[in-house]
Amino acid sequence: MKYKIKFFSKISFIFLFLVFMKIEAQKVELKANTVFLPLAMINLAVEKPLNKKFSIQAEGFISPWKSFHGKNLQFYMGTLEGRYYFDEVMKKWYVGAYGSITAFNIQKWNYLRASPVYDSSGNPEILPDGNIRITERYQKGLAFIFGISGGYHFVINEKLGLDIYAGIGATQSIYKGYLKDNNERYDGANGWNKSGEIIPTRGGLMLTYKFQ
Repeated sequence: MKYKIKFFSKISFIFLFLVFMKIEAQKVELKANTVFLPLAMINLAVEKPLNKKFSIQAEGFISPWKSFHGKNLQFYMGTLEGRYYFDEVMKKWYVGAYGSITAFNIQKWNYLRASPVYDSSGNPEILPDGNIRITERYQKGLAFIFGISGGYHFVINEKLGLDIYAGIGATQSIYKGYLKDNNERYDGANGWNKSGEIIPTRGGLMLTYKFQ
């Protein structure tokens, strides 16, 4: 899995770089999400206007944390989004639609606390010292997201701006679940698990720089 994650992260940023190099420089904006920078998470984007109302944005997001306060929080995400501006492209209110693909090694919100491990009969496992075996759980896999977004683009001056936004999406994941104390499967499956949910999947405050 670690080789897949490294490969995916390289492909995502190569794609982002190529998009940036090939599109025309006029009015292209380079963006950095200020919300996640203090956490050493990298979220960069490039937005290109298509006409007076529509734009397209390519985005990459990396959380490198194999352990963040003792919790797995490692993921690599690539996103492509189309935007419609109600006033003028890259100004004021807009709505958008996006698709993302993510490789992850994380602990889902409902697996953040340690809990007992049960055997095949449904009984708690007992350690050699007589205590019940208790451990946390984590998940590795891929997620595919399709969602809608909205936001507001502030113009500070000819070069700088702020882009505040949020998005909610339908997420389809394939993953394998592991116990943290021995890295063995906890879900009793041989292949991939599958799950689907509708959750907030993106958001932040991006500092933007426009190339004229």
